[in-house]
Amino acid sequence: MKQDFPQLGIAVLCRLFGKTRHAYYDSLWRKEDCLVKEDVILQEVASIRKELPRLGTRKLHYMLQNKLSSHQIQLGRDYLFDLLAEHKLLVRQRKRRITTTDSRHWMKKYTNLIKELVIIRPEQVWVSDITYVRLVNQWGYLSLITDAYSRRIMGFSFRQDLSAEGCLDALKMALDNRLYDQPLIHHSDRGSQYCSHKYVDLLLQNNIAISMTENGDPYENALAERINGIIKSEFNLYSSVLGFENTKALIAKSIKNYNELRPHASCDYLTPEQAHLTSGSLNKRWKNYKRNFNPQVLSV
Repeated sequence: MKQDFPQLGIAVLCRLFGKTRHAYYDSLWRKEDCLVKEDVILQEVASIRKELPRLGTRKLHYMLQNKLSSHQIQLGRDYLFDLLAEHKLLVRQRKRRITTTDSRHWMKKYTNLIKELVIIRPEQVWVSDITYVRLVNQWGYLSLITDAYSRRIMGFSFRQDLSAEGCLDALKMALDNRLYDQPLIHHSDRGSQYCSHKYVDLLLQNNIAISMTENGDPYENALAERINGIIKSEFNLYSSVLGFENTKALIAKSIKNYNELRPHASCDYLTPEQAHLTSGSLNKRWKNYKRNFNPQVLSV
């Protein structure tokens, strides 16, 4: 009889609130199912962020779809935003600025060849830029060359100085990774590294047209700067306490994961490696959330 009292109490409470006892237990089951669902989602998010530590929520939402389908879980984007916010897992954006470009030099500067260009295939345009990583008692400088169509990082170099050698090493790697023998434009800012004789000569030897920004407008090389930002923000590379060589190894691993694992909204959610094997117009999956913003250039 004692075991019946809790049941009787619940029945009385349910009648007081105009609910059936079945509805009460149904709510408990739904709550339990919801907790299980949240746990599965958070575990899958943790699994993805082992390789892509600061991947944004929209791309997480895309990557989670196939993983959660085996659990018969449907996931809305707003629900994911709320869940990550509740667990303090949203990625906060950082601000930066350090000057890596010196365009006040005597060397020849080239005109912008890609202003009105429609990019329809890989290795049609490469964009280049230099960014920095704060080390314990110094700076490290990362030179990147990215394919504008696929967003694949074709070449990179990490050095302790801002000399042209880092850019040359990145260019040599990009040339080694080249897959197509078609006309190619190399676009960069007007920094002395990209205007140096060695760099220009290597481009010309490989029949690569040279294009540069004009009037110091950062939007003319916005894609290259955006890729810099992704590598640093999503892979925790604004600073490092690992020392130069270990940081260099971490950068190499991060770029490999970026190329092979990270989906791009501007490339129909293909990874850069996948997009580099296609051609033609790619479906843009991003949405413009800001006014006065050029998504075709900046969105990735």
